[in-house]
Amino acid sequence: MIGENIVASAYIAHQGQELQAINPGTGKSLAGLFQKASTQMVEAALAAANQAFFTCQNIDPNKKVLFLQTIAEALAANGEEIIQRAAEESGLPIPRLQGELGRTTGQLRLFAELILEGSWVDAVIDPALPERSPMPRPDLRKMLVPIGPVVVFGASNFPLAFSVAGGDTVSALAAGCPVIVKAHPAHYGTSALVAEAIISAVEKTGMPKGIFSMLYDDGHEIGRALVQHPQTKAVAFTGSFKGGMALVRLAEERPEPIPVFAEMGSINPVIILPEILESKAEELARQLAGSLTLGAGQFCTNPGITFAIAAPGLDRFKTAIAEAISKIPSATMLSPGIAANFHTAANAMSKEKGISVLAESNLINKELESQSIPRILEVNASDFIKNKHLGEEVFGPQGLLVCCADVQELQNAVQELEGQLTITLMATAKDLQQHLEIIDRLKTKTGRIILNGVPTGVEVCAAMQHGGPFPATNDSRFTSVGSDAVYRFVRPLAFQDWPEELLPDALKDANPLGIYRKIDQQLTKSHVK
Repeated sequence: MIGENIVASAYIAHQGQELQAINPGTGKSLAGLFQKASTQMVEAALAAANQAFFTCQNIDPNKKVLFLQTIAEALAANGEEIIQRAAEESGLPIPRLQGELGRTTGQLRLFAELILEGSWVDAVIDPALPERSPMPRPDLRKMLVPIGPVVVFGASNFPLAFSVAGGDTVSALAAGCPVIVKAHPAHYGTSALVAEAIISAVEKTGMPKGIFSMLYDDGHEIGRALVQHPQTKAVAFTGSFKGGMALVRLAEERPEPIPVFAEMGSINPVIILPEILESKAEELARQLAGSLTLGAGQFCTNPGITFAIAAPGLDRFKTAIAEAISKIPSATMLSPGIAANFHTAANAMSKEKGISVLAESNLINKELESQSIPRILEVNASDFIKNKHLGEEVFGPQGLLVCCADVQELQNAVQELEGQLTITLMATAKDLQQHLEIIDRLKTKTGRIILNGVPTGVEVCAAMQHGGPFPATNDSRFTSVGSDAVYRFVRPLAFQDWPEELLPDALKDANPLGIYRKIDQQLTKSHVK
């Protein structure tokens, strides 16, 4: 585990400030010293990335496929060491991190398959019509091309799947964009080990060195310099609303504004409709208690708020969820800072007007630091509607139950919701038919609407949408999970009246890549006639 910064796939020694990671459970520093990056390293990393960007335009797709596959193989081969270090730095349990490493390597292979198949470039061809009257049509051919060097900020809650070799990095690499990662300050060692796998893959596959760099920092200086550098063409971020919007503003203030793709949190509301509540109150309570507290409530999809209509089933639901929450033990949160913020926000919400504590855990581990306290609060819908703060995210295992007097009050309450990553409906077929108006309203407020399931657990596939209306993300048109994440880092480019030999393979008459293309409005793999 080397603590030097990585510029153009090479370690760069630097006699600056030394940084250390902390075990959040013990509060003790972990082995390994990591060198804080300099602004000169930012300059060098972006210069190398820009040079690599132009080289990448002409690299065979099969070489890119091999590159991603080789990263996956290297991560799997060193999985035990990576997982152990990630557990020490994050407080996350080994089984959870084993699953996350599997997701990380799976993402790499998914995007390798995407490149291999090739149709993701959305090639569109409208051949020339020289005889058209009154004006001939020129030959027009369009496809998606990479946008340029991408800056990725590592995430706190997914030290593997949303960090150095996570979904943002791999989707940018798949698009053909070099990546500069700002390592998360809670995961210095994990970042170093994962980066080692990437630079070994660069070496083995002969990719241009500037395709990958990674820099360390314990503050905002390096991140700010990366976002404002003129060679940076896009930014990817997963984290808090405050952090995400700070990056958006930095990008907008540049002489050349660039896109920032920021996932900024969500309370992931659950709406329990009347008939299913009467028939499955206890089952739903246990299911939601488990989802709320999964990973110490630090998933971006934990269900932080539940709406239900007052009825006998609701009383049974309250009793069951209170019992379940009281028996869920505390857990080590991702960092001392995150734990402190959770307790501050949770305690503040518990003191808001109309709020009562329905239950909290009795099983707090006092031998470890940075411990969460699972808790469920209760409020009437009338008080919820009056208080905007009750709809804000508390990052951690605290939930809020909103009790509605009737269907109209439920409609009024959900209307107050802001944009979300997910919204879940617990409902029978009859419930759905009787509440179509509520369902239509909910569709406008989320990127993924779930029926009779919990929002925790995000499948990595082509159909996944992990992004939603503001403030869940700053651009709801894109996803940060699944193969469609690649579209964040490309732009359309049209070629008009170009000779066949100078066209990209994706646009040539003979379709040498064998991909699906739209020719005269028809999706086909055929040659241009």
